[in-house]
Amino acid sequence: MKAIVAAVALWAFTVPAGAEIVGHPSGCPRSAFCGCGAAVRVFGRPVRELWLAANWFKFPRSMPAPGMVAVRRHHVFVLEHQIEGGRWVVYDANSGHRQTRLHERSIAGYTIVNPHG
Repeated sequence: MKAIVAAVALWAFTVPAGAEIVGHPSGCPRSAFCGCGAAVRVFGRPVRELWLAANWFKFPRSMPAPGMVAVRRHHVFVLEHQIEGGRWVVYDANSGHRQTRLHERSIAGYTIVNPHG
């Protein structure tokens, strides 16, 4: 029973207010899946060449907009809608503890690319 209470307390602590944990992206591995999850969100299917986050740099640079992708060397996520300034609600596969979240996040330090460009 103590383990269950501790697990619930940890979960509540690690999911910020306003964040929503969503299902694991279909067809993606259980770990290191941010690139795969972004591909499923953007293209509707896993794209093996995009499982490595850095491979998203092949797309042309873009201004932030819904459907664009924020990328850095070891992580990638999809922009859903802007909250204010550089704060966005994002689809963030493998955003911590092997969970996929829709949550608010800063895009500071990320390169924005257009996966349809």
